[in-house]
Amino acid sequence: MGIILNLETATTNCSVSIAKNGNLLVIKENDTPNYSHSEQLHVFIQEVLKEAKIEISDLNAIAVSKGPGSYTGLRIGVSAAKGLCFALDIPLISIATLESMAFQITSSSSTYDFIIPLLDARRMEVYSAVFTKEHRQVRKTEAEIIHEDSFKEYIDMGKTMLLGSGAEKCKDFISSTGVQFNTAVVPSAKEMAILSHQKFKAGDFEDVAYFEPYYLKDFILQRPK
Repeated sequence: MGIILNLETATTNCSVSIAKNGNLLVIKENDTPNYSHSEQLHVFIQEVLKEAKIEISDLNAIAVSKGPGSYTGLRIGVSAAKGLCFALDIPLISIATLESMAFQITSSSSTYDFIIPLLDARRMEVYSAVFTKEHRQVRKTEAEIIHEDSFKEYIDMGKTMLLGSGAEKCKDFISSTGVQFNTAVVPSAKEMAILSHQKFKAGDFEDVAYFEPYYLKDFILQRPK
């Protein structure tokens, strides 16, 4: 049996779910531009445990979205996950943020050949990766500047879905008829349920003491104006 608490804090969406054997039991999330993770994350954890009628001692693992994404959001999620793993002496599982986003487009209903999840970085930069409709990753996760030839090789090969906050930046550069944009998609702990269960069954765990979020780019502290 695998009862897993999933934490997603990589973007503006503070999202927590409980899953049993890969089946979602309860999810609690709130997407706000104010990044309310520090206030909401532990409240959501308590609420999903209570609603699922599961004691915290019943958890078999903690899964956390590892990034890329917001530096502060990732730190909050990973710190909470590691603290719970230490306290409960259970494994830590990390889930790639862009992969869980890709899973929001189900392979059974997708008419697209490629799924490209994108997260807004700074200026004209995005974090992106490329997946087939079966969710097989065919291009590694990168931080890149959007231009008119972005993702051209995949767009030329088939229908392509660009999704996430970074997709908004692509609209002014990419105009192919074979491309659709879904800018409303945010990472969620819902899609983490099946992915964390797969890793749990495979024993694919992180070293709790040394695990760090996948920032992808160096964090640059912005001075207040």
